[in-house]
Amino acid sequence: MFVLTRYTVAVVFCVITMLCWGSWANTQKLAGETWRFELFYWDYVFGVMLMALIFAFTIGSFGRGGRSFLADVRQAKLAHVGSALLGGVIFNAANILLVAAIDIAGMAVAFPVGIGLALVVGVLVNYLKMPKGNPKLLFTGVALIVAAIILCAMAYRLLPDQAAGGTKGLVLAVLCGVLMGYFYRFVAASMSKDFVDMEAGKLSPYTAMVFFSLGILLSNFVLNTAIMIKPFTGEPVALTAYFDGSFQDHLWGILGGMIWAVGMTFSIIAFGVAGPAISYGLGQGATLVAALWGVFIWREFQNAPPSATPLIVLMFIGYVVGLGLIIRSGE
Repeated sequence: MFVLTRYTVAVVFCVITMLCWGSWANTQKLAGETWRFELFYWDYVFGVMLMALIFAFTIGSFGRGGRSFLADVRQAKLAHVGSALLGGVIFNAANILLVAAIDIAGMAVAFPVGIGLALVVGVLVNYLKMPKGNPKLLFTGVALIVAAIILCAMAYRLLPDQAAGGTKGLVLAVLCGVLMGYFYRFVAASMSKDFVDMEAGKLSPYTAMVFFSLGILLSNFVLNTAIMIKPFTGEPVALTAYFDGSFQDHLWGILGGMIWAVGMTFSIIAFGVAGPAISYGLGQGATLVAALWGVFIWREFQNAPPSATPLIVLMFIGYVVGLGLIIRSGE
């Protein structure tokens, strides 16, 4: 299988993760207002599973490092498979909350608050599990991102139409962040620490990604079905409505899932060199990418008063400097 060995290349992979994780939600926007997020999300999950299998049977099966995908599956211990599956279940619960928050509050709010909080929780949890990197630089970067989250929430509260959704969008984003911060540690725990001379019973990143995706898919039949029956906003959605979508409706969801899965796979490939706290934390810089999309492309703050502008500018500065410190912490 393909294995990374250099920190600089691992950082590049994490930056690609950041771009993928910060951009996939554009497909939800492009799916249109008539296609409910609950229906979009089914295709998103199928896209994640599809991309995980593509990676597993290509770069996860060829090369001189580690074990090929099928050989890795045959030797995997149930406990480690279960850990990757559990990571998928936790992620799915968090991501459904994120998609709902995007639907209500927009990308420029849901990502900085939800994924920004997930970055903070995830870095703390993963660092305590496997300390790697300069803690002063790492946690200073995290502190700046916390400040950026607060600034984003303050700017959102200034929007004139914010009252229409009440505080529901922010609450969903916060709940998403708390859950999202925990999923990565279970995926990391399922994998061998050395991807070249792999530990017996543990998983390669490609195998872990497949079981993680399977956890998402299986839990979606419970979680997303429940949301369709009792949605956060609007009327209940019939399960049969999924089959009424056009080819384009379904395509956007599948593409969104595939983009996110590329980011996740690159993140856990980089994990072997950068460590879980840095690879996860830098990847969750997706908040900055999504905020740029939300502010400048989707114009989600165009009706905000002038007093919101300095808050948004300071938010971006906090994210840029914070992410820079996280990168430096691992050098």
